[in-house]
Amino acid sequence: MLKVGQLETELGYTVFTMMEPDATTTDGYTSDLLSDVMGNAAEGSTLITIQAHKNTVAVASLIGMRAIILCNGRTPTEDMVGAAMKEHIAIFGTDESQFTVSYRLAKALGKV
Repeated sequence: MLKVGQLETELGYTVFTMMEPDATTTDGYTSDLLSDVMGNAAEGSTLITIQAHKNTVAVASLIGMRAIILCNGRTPTEDMVGAAMKEHIAIFGTDESQFTVSYRLAKALGKV
């Protein structure tokens, strides 16, 4: 288990939104296909993706995800930020690839 705020403090990701830094994340899910995320991601996990639009927040909210990490230097649109704030979902960004973020998150969660 990892606190959402640790995605910034320990992993160094850029914060775009963070309403509840003490919320916990228990897993990660890496995908750019939102229907795949809806069918397979676990509640309380963090989504690792390059999909930087408000539909990503809608899917994360539906599942009960606590955070989204945008990879490859992607930045969220204004409507994505607004949706995330409304749903209390943190959005982070990084220049790292999805592969690297997946590994680093898994390591921080003690899964590798």
